[in-house]
Amino acid sequence: MIPYKDRIYRSPAGLAGGVLLLALVAWLGIDAMVTGEGRTPWLALAVMLLVVPLVVAYTLRPAVFVNDDRLRVRNPFRVVVLPWGEVASLRSGFTNEVVDGSGTTYQLWALPVSLRARKRASRAQARLDAQAARGERGDRRAGRDPGLGLGPGTVTGVPKRAETDQAMDELRKTHETRQGEPGAQGEVTVRWAYEIAGPVAAGAVLLAILLAVG
Repeated sequence: MIPYKDRIYRSPAGLAGGVLLLALVAWLGIDAMVTGEGRTPWLALAVMLLVVPLVVAYTLRPAVFVNDDRLRVRNPFRVVVLPWGEVASLRSGFTNEVVDGSGTTYQLWALPVSLRARKRASRAQARLDAQAARGERGDRRAGRDPGLGLGPGTVTGVPKRAETDQAMDELRKTHETRQGEPGAQGEVTVRWAYEIAGPVAAGAVLLAILLAVG
């Protein structure tokens, strides 16, 4: 039997921004190391050791992996695995978050809240509602039943929602249907991303030494 493949949620804007930042850092850093004199190449190396992992952590790394049994949240500096049975709620405000059974909150970095996207979706929904209302008025004037959806102004389709809000709706639906299943039980686990923290610490130490020795 083929195991169920994870659904993956990521931020396209974060990925694009991360690639551009890495390209800029690489260009400036390599140029400084090749053409710089004195301590400049070492300073450039230290800054790159410090900055590159941070850019990767906050832009390329965040992701949310979902299957029938659990929710895996990969944030900048840790990975949290939550079986659906241990998820208490998924809530949205200024950030999207998951709360486990003990009340601990974990932010979903891969699903950032965009107030602009919400406003854009609200405007699109308002236009659809207005169009549907005009279609119903036209149906009544023509003597048709508005509920039949036969008018020229009739609008079909789902309500407009921001992309991350749609993703949260999908997560909530999966949680509701899977939280009681035997395979969705277990303990919440947290693993820190030492592969990110290590280079950052090394770069910070090297930079501090270079600045201290003048």
